[in-house]
Amino acid sequence: MDTFLLAFILFAVVILIMAIGYIIQNKRISGSCGGLDALGIEKACDCEKPCAKKRARLRNERRLNIQILED
Repeated sequence: MDTFLLAFILFAVVILIMAIGYIIQNKRISGSCGGLDALGIEKACDCEKPCAKKRARLRNERRLNIQILED
């Protein structure tokens, strides 16, 4: 029983330290393999049009591509 409690406390402490590190870094969680972009899939939902955030990103990409072509 002592071994179980020691292991439980150790895991709890490690999880607590990881949570504190995540809070301090203030970054989004992301996968290490590239996610859906690595598979060539543009969106993960069945929506007819992308969300506002993705539309804004696409507009910015198009604007930057035009500026690069003009230079």
